Amino acid sequence: MAVEAVDLVRTYDLGGVSVSALRGVSLTIAAGDYVAVVGPSGSGKSTLMHLLGGLDRPTSGRLVIGGRDVATLDAGELARLRNETIGFVFQSFHLLPRTSAVDNVALPLVYRGIGGRRRRELAAAMLGRVGLGHRLDHRPNQLSGGEQQRVAIARALVTDPVLLLADEPTGNLDSATGESVLTLLEELNADSGVALVLVTHDREVAGRAHRQVVMRDGAVVVPAAAEPGAETGPGSATVVPAARRRPEIVDPAPSAEPRRASGSDSGHPSGGSGGATGATGRRGVGDESPESAASAGSLGSAGSLGGAESAGSAESPGSAESPGSAESPGSAS
Repeated sequence: MAVEAVDLVRTYDLGGVSVSALRGVSLTIAAGDYVAVVGPSGSGKSTLMHLLGGLDRPTSGRLVIGGRDVATLDAGELARLRNETIGFVFQSFHLLPRTSAVDNVALPLVYRGIGGRRRRELAAAMLGRVGLGHRLDHRPNQLSGGEQQRVAIARALVTDPVLLLADEPTGNLDSATGESVLTLLEELNADSGVALVLVTHDREVAGRAHRQVVMRDGAVVVPAAAEPGAETGPGSATVVPAARRRPEIVDPAPSAEPRRASGSDSGHPSGGSGGATGATGRRGVGDESPESAASAGSLGSAGSLGGAESAGSAESPGSAESPGSAESPGSAS
């Protein structure tokens, strides 16, 4: 089982006001599953993704990722779990701009203690798998949007995770390129057995998944007129399979998910991809996005969620953190 979540609750304190972002969500994601999480802005999709990705902890409830109960892990253990178990793909790619494609893909392997030469071999093989074996030494500004997203997918999968979380992966792409990216993700899901969880506002995209988890007001809901046998209790993630019907996404109600509030508490995403937030690395409640902790494929820096993302050290030519360098931290050379 890739993920087991039981009665997850996530509550935030915003200026003395308690805001419930998740209200008793339960779901299971098996190895090889393909699930779309859909719902209006503020429905709790991004909060759920944060929890499933080990970027935040629930206020209450039980969350098991890759066989490990999150409640039993300290910060370093949780970072290692992300690095070893989870891959992340985001709308805005979040590649290091002055770093080649192969070194972007190799970056998560730095934190595995893998030597520079072996890192590049594994990264090159993964780029070949996503159709970019001829673009190893190209930098992001030399690649199209679709190619950049393929690099990001390769980076997410180079650690051989059991769970791949994709947050609006086609949001910055035209329809034809988005189609090719979705096809690639689906092929990798089928071929490698990695569980794929796709967070999206797009019902057409969601309709491609094997299952759809529909969220509203911090809970999982099943649309009206669900077919017989579908479970209808709030919080349940047993929904009508996409092959049988496409869930109707209801109009958004007032948001239960805190959004872009000021303050310094950590651990809450704003809905959607949060590209600008990921770029700045700000950690305020409502401002943090998954990118700030996981844009390098859940790097897993043992000290902090975002400790691996110091662009100044990771991107600079000759830097000690450059994935292709034999002197990189954790290098086995």
